[in-house]
Amino acid sequence: MSKIALIAGATGLVGGHLLSILLESSDYDKVKVLTRRPLNQSAEKLIEITVSGVAELDTQKDNLKADDVFCCLGTTMKKAGSKEAFREIDYNYPLSLARLSIEMGAKHFLLISAMGANPQSGIFYNKVKGEVEEAIHKVGFESFTIMRPSLIMGDRNEKRTGENIGKFVMGAFKFLLIGPLKKYRAVEAKKIAKAMAVLAKKADPGMRVVESNEIQNY
Repeated sequence: MSKIALIAGATGLVGGHLLSILLESSDYDKVKVLTRRPLNQSAEKLIEITVSGVAELDTQKDNLKADDVFCCLGTTMKKAGSKEAFREIDYNYPLSLARLSIEMGAKHFLLISAMGANPQSGIFYNKVKGEVEEAIHKVGFESFTIMRPSLIMGDRNEKRTGENIGKFVMGAFKFLLIGPLKKYRAVEAKKIAKAMAVLAKKADPGMRVVESNEIQNY
């Protein structure tokens, strides 16, 4: 039976790969995308929903009907500019999307979080990631899948100097990251997207956390 997919963050590194995968998949006859700007992409089953931010999500509620919701949103403290702006993108937006989409009948919510996510963390980034995981779990989806990748590899449109240094270091010392340390290896964005598409099909009931080393297997 064909379904409807909804993607938030399709212009990002993982979201872009995921959009391509879902458009080619026979599992979905419609792929809806929440976007702030036109994708300049055409496909028979692609539906673009323009929203400028969290505040506009509610006005698009009727358009958020979907079976599987993929949240690929994420920013950095540097790009966001402040803790409040970071929280708006990485907490408020995903949680609002979860609450509205479940009202419209969504069964499965798939979230890209991060390794180290923990609501009790002393690190702001990890704390927010952990808090949004916890809050969305309480929304009550039949299936909730959390992806916790390590550093994400891939070509971004924007420059992230610190991240690029991290990629170089992790690539150079990849041979040391074996056994229990394997989960710290950087993971390709395309692998995360592929894992999300595969896991959407399984839709195991309850909450499932997919750590970075497991993502590496896709």
